[in-house]
Amino acid sequence: MTLDPQTAALYEQHAAAWTAARAGKNVDAALRLVDRAGTNPAGPFLDIGAGPGYLTERLPEPVIALEPVEAFLKILGRRVPAATRIRGEAGSLPFRTGTVGAALVTSVYVHVARRRLPLALAELHRALADDAPAELVMFGGDLDLEPTEGDQFGGRKYSHWPEADLRRVLIGAGFAVEAWVTDDATGWPHYEISLRRAPTLPDIVGPDMQVLVCGLNPSPYSTSTGIGFARPGNRFWPAALAAGLMTVDRDPRAALAAHGVGMTDLVKRTTPRADELTIDEYRRGLTRVEWLCAWLRPRVVCFVGLGGWRAAVDRRAKPGWQPSDLGGSAVYVMPSTSGLNAHAQLDDLTRHLIAVRERGPR
Repeated sequence: MTLDPQTAALYEQHAAAWTAARAGKNVDAALRLVDRAGTNPAGPFLDIGAGPGYLTERLPEPVIALEPVEAFLKILGRRVPAATRIRGEAGSLPFRTGTVGAALVTSVYVHVARRRLPLALAELHRALADDAPAELVMFGGDLDLEPTEGDQFGGRKYSHWPEADLRRVLIGAGFAVEAWVTDDATGWPHYEISLRRAPTLPDIVGPDMQVLVCGLNPSPYSTSTGIGFARPGNRFWPAALAAGLMTVDRDPRAALAAHGVGMTDLVKRTTPRADELTIDEYRRGLTRVEWLCAWLRPRVVCFVGLGGWRAAVDRRAKPGWQPSDLGGSAVYVMPSTSGLNAHAQLDDLTRHLIAVRERGPR
């Protein structure tokens, strides 16, 4: 479940009062989304955490309202009868990949524990069509799913974000930030954020990670499938399965859920070949991955491909454990698993991942 149960129960109890109190809020976000989507979006509009539908009614048809609180869905049905209503969670969107034309998210991600936001955003990235827009409203500050003083409904839990950290999470989730407005007029800083789905892979990361696998950057094939190292000639998944690092082929979400193995990329920009990347891109990417390690605390971060680590850290680095950590995580660097790397055989790659697996579990 994405929405905190205590918060969900309070919304069920106070749905009518909340609806009256929220009238007219965040309307600008809905209007911006309609303008940015244009006249021919690639799929329906989606209002995630639609509440009673006071913003859903601002979106053109076809429009889908996703809401976990039954009381809100009943109000929404009366208010926006043309909307398709779905009771569901932001962390598990019930839509085929690439089928949503535009998304509005103003009332749910603020109730998500900060370490679980990357996976919720990865779901949004998966569901949106290529280059589709999204509008988010988030809260600024530094709070991780805790009650906020002065809550009129008593006990709802919120997450507030430092701006720099939220920007890193959004980039990691595969979004381009097109506009960012901070509104301090309501007491809490509100971030009004215009995003667009970028052609890249989202981070599949979360709490309790044991190993963070870091590729160099996504290939067009991986971006099209939504899976890192996806090309049939790439040996990462065969080596990972043979090493016992994970047990389900080409399923990064299963790897995270069952084995605590997360996945990211050093550089988010998609290219046909890694040699198209620049040293500056590698160094900027390393700063983000270092922050990710310091935040989520995987025991090991494994860089797949020597080129990125050599470009950003140590040009003479050799495969294996490195002398310094990254954000508190032990660093292992291994050869590229690409089929173009004829110097590394499957057995060699498997041995590298066995070393990572054996160091990973606490």
